[in-house]
Amino acid sequence: DALLETGEVRESGARSQCWLGVPLLRDDEVVGAIVVQSYTEQIAFSVHDQRLLIFVAQNIGTGLARQRDQQRLRSAHAELEKRVEERTRELGEVNEKLLGQIGERLRAEQRLTHQAMHDALTGLPNRLHLLDRLQDALALARREGGPVFAVLFLDLDRFKLVNDSIGHAAGDRMLVEVAKRIVSMAGDNDVVARLGGDEFAVLLQCPDGLAQALDFGQRLLLALQESMWIAGRELFPSGSLGIALWNPRYRTGEELLRDADAAMYRAKAQGHDRCSIFDEEMREQALRSLDLEADLRRAINNRDFVPFYQPIVRLSDGEVVGHEALLRWKHERRGLLLPGAFLELGEESGLIEQVDWLIYEQVIAGLADGGRGYVSVNVSPRHFRSAEFSGRLYGLLESCNADPQRLRLEITEVALLDDGPHTLHILKGLRERGIQVQLDDFGTGFSALSYLHRFPISTLKIDQSFIAGLHGPEAQSTRALVEGVLSLARTLGIETIGEGVETEAQRDTLFELGCDYGQGYLLGRPAPWTRAAA
Repeated sequence: DALLETGEVRESGARSQCWLGVPLLRDDEVVGAIVVQSYTEQIAFSVHDQRLLIFVAQNIGTGLARQRDQQRLRSAHAELEKRVEERTRELGEVNEKLLGQIGERLRAEQRLTHQAMHDALTGLPNRLHLLDRLQDALALARREGGPVFAVLFLDLDRFKLVNDSIGHAAGDRMLVEVAKRIVSMAGDNDVVARLGGDEFAVLLQCPDGLAQALDFGQRLLLALQESMWIAGRELFPSGSLGIALWNPRYRTGEELLRDADAAMYRAKAQGHDRCSIFDEEMREQALRSLDLEADLRRAINNRDFVPFYQPIVRLSDGEVVGHEALLRWKHERRGLLLPGAFLELGEESGLIEQVDWLIYEQVIAGLADGGRGYVSVNVSPRHFRSAEFSGRLYGLLESCNADPQRLRLEITEVALLDDGPHTLHILKGLRERGIQVQLDDFGTGFSALSYLHRFPISTLKIDQSFIAGLHGPEAQSTRALVEGVLSLARTLGIETIGEGVETEAQRDTLFELGCDYGQGYLLGRPAPWTRAAA
């Protein structure tokens, strides 16, 4: 705005409502920025969008660096050709000097080739060099009786913490030391490469097959754990390692590196400092996830997600007092899908936030049609990390002219754990607007009773696992637990809902123990919104 006022820049077209930019780095040099903009108030970028854009920028930066190195090599070749031609003309028949110039050219070519194919910090081969060697290894392995090899993909655990706490220079020294340790374990015919950041790869010759690769990987992780002194501090690095073994289906080195990377992420998900092997099951799972993510993106564009409403019933007289909006996906080929079929992928990809807002829009629009009772919607903890959540929700209510007192938000204990003061601020703001908050799945997490005292929670939902256990093998202890929760809720003036009521015995027991409301298949199956439901 300041630049516009001074006339230094001109503006054309619609103004952006939300702007997200991240630095574009080529190696460690900032060369620009990658920017995306939103032109509607309904689309706001989040921290997860920022992470995705950072990932894109890193890949573009790697490509730019590779392109620069290749251009330098081509330019050097052209310059050297020109110099040799000029020298040849000048020197004429002086063969001794001509041979000297040719030697200089060869040495320069060798230096430039080495620079283009190696990492400047560690001196290790880079990704480009590794891919060249992988192609050679693939060609040899395809021959009958060719050598068996594997690709190991290593990512250091918590490396960002080192950079953030004691500086990038210390992080660089740590990477150099890690590189030395890996090289010291590799054989003469193996290739150790640094792919960028804190990622390394090893092209390992393993004639004994997978067992040899796994043994090397486990020894490598142990070697990494030995302490090192960096910037006056004793550090204990660790890493997550993925292994992809040569298989005739591989056609390029990129495919092997991709699968080793996938195995590394599984190792990291299992708790760091682990080694994981890429197998056919993981390959099929990756393909299924890839297809499902593509379906998920199309479904968001087509608005194929709809709320199904399950009644919430007062146990004393059976009257419906509200509904919970449950997420359903009308898949183009597989029919109606429950959240269990796609929720995990949606969380990993960050797409679930867009799905949530599609549901919120439909629910709030339904509230504006009138009717009695409230509707509750589930809110992921990630929404509470977004500064735009509350404002966007209020804007939706105002644009639809919907009564906020008929909307309730269901959160889990994880949302309360993430950032207590921030969450408390949001919850108080919601209550001031008339929006009540229900604590979902109580009893399955930390279940700290202080939550009920500190946070403005209006309703407690007792998890269905406890309702199912009221008449199971451990009925006595489950009944005592449920009774204690209900007693505490009454003392604090908090309403209670029993989830997953499927039998009359469960309903009667909940009523006997003093539970206010019930929800489940016995009391009403989820269904699309109807005037009757309203």
